[in-house]
Amino acid sequence: MGTSAPEIFLDIDRGRPRGLRAQIEERLREAIRSGRLAAGTAVPSTRALAADLDVTRKVVVEAYDQLVAEGYLVARPGAATVVNPAAPRPAPADPPPDGGRDVEVDFRPGRPDLALFPRAAWARASRAALRATPTGDFAYDDPRGLPRLRRSLSDYLARVRGVSADPARVIVCAGFAHAFDLILDVLPARFAVEAPGYPSPRRQLTDHGVPFDGVPVDDEGIDVAALRRTAARAVHVTPAHQSPTGAVLSPRRRHELVGWARDVDGYIVEDDYDAEYRYDRRPVGALQGVAPDRVIYCGTTSKTLASGLRLGWLVVPPPLVEPIVARRHLTDGATSTILQATFAEFLDSGDLDRHLRHTRRVYRERRDAVIASLRQWLPRATPSGVSAGQNVLVTLPAGTDERAVVARALAAGVRVYPLADFRPAPNAGDRPGLILGYGSVPAGRAVHGIRLLSHALGS
Repeated sequence: MGTSAPEIFLDIDRGRPRGLRAQIEERLREAIRSGRLAAGTAVPSTRALAADLDVTRKVVVEAYDQLVAEGYLVARPGAATVVNPAAPRPAPADPPPDGGRDVEVDFRPGRPDLALFPRAAWARASRAALRATPTGDFAYDDPRGLPRLRRSLSDYLARVRGVSADPARVIVCAGFAHAFDLILDVLPARFAVEAPGYPSPRRQLTDHGVPFDGVPVDDEGIDVAALRRTAARAVHVTPAHQSPTGAVLSPRRRHELVGWARDVDGYIVEDDYDAEYRYDRRPVGALQGVAPDRVIYCGTTSKTLASGLRLGWLVVPPPLVEPIVARRHLTDGATSTILQATFAEFLDSGDLDRHLRHTRRVYRERRDAVIASLRQWLPRATPSGVSAGQNVLVTLPAGTDERAVVARALAAGVRVYPLADFRPAPNAGDRPGLILGYGSVPAGRAVHGIRLLSHALGS
């Protein structure tokens, strides 16, 4: 007959002068005080622990009895001995310096509402994928990813984003950061980034030791004339909905940017950030469709489904396919086959289209609540970048101290984020601003948060 006795690790030193019983007591006390053994955790039976430690049962019985007497353990007749919920526990960590008040509303940018994740549809896709996926597909095979998913992505991206995506040039990966790491491993070139722009690419460039230049962004997107004044031969851009300003790369700038790439024999890394969520404008096709030989296209499920899925994709110009695939083979090898098969089923069934139609309505309602509240409570602030995405840029009056605003807001119970965090370097002409993410903030909470912010600013 088998046993279900739990196991715990106790480091017993038989060379120590203190007796074995005292050591067992000491180790168990430490485990309970430190929180390694949580309240209510069952400890092994005296017989099982004696066998594990190669000691007599009497030694363990006496150790348990002592810990019961001290209140560390609770012995229940006919049941397992457990850690006493009232036993001494580790002192709680010092609270974060949030002004002594809990955060009521967090306008963190780039965070979708995870409660909207389509659990039922995803579970249905997972079951269908497990039934349909051939056994051989569960092995490590093509580092580019599961052939079925690459075909599904090729069809989807061509239909929805205007991407020229031969499945042979599609590489499945674990989100944008992973994709950008692969690109930096095989593209030895000086980079340019948008200024202001999403901070993650700058951190990765720094980690890789790749020099880069910040290039200004205006209402038409990245300033290509300024880009030409740099020595960069590669550039990271968010053309569909620039992060964080919300600018859309204009048709004129698109052609200028592609012309720059051809002139310097360089590449454009297109981060198709927030392309799926648009409210007051027509869809804008991917830049990759204009110049598939010069654009490395990157997409993910991080904003549409959940960042925790760790699923993304690259569409790569022909000369870079083999180097990136070789690098992928040497690093993590491949993305989970089951995850890929599930997402392929999710795409092919139309579930992603249905999910996006639903979440666009939700996020538009939240966007509208934020804009209306800003007009009511902060009339001197100027919102922009609101036609798409899940964030709004709030430009503050000249001379406003962003950091002071953030601190006062936090003390009032609302967390907001300074535009300075998105700038590669400060500039004397920069206008102060805040980035408010509304993706994970229901409309009612957003209204409350803007009201708190206005009180903090004395508006």
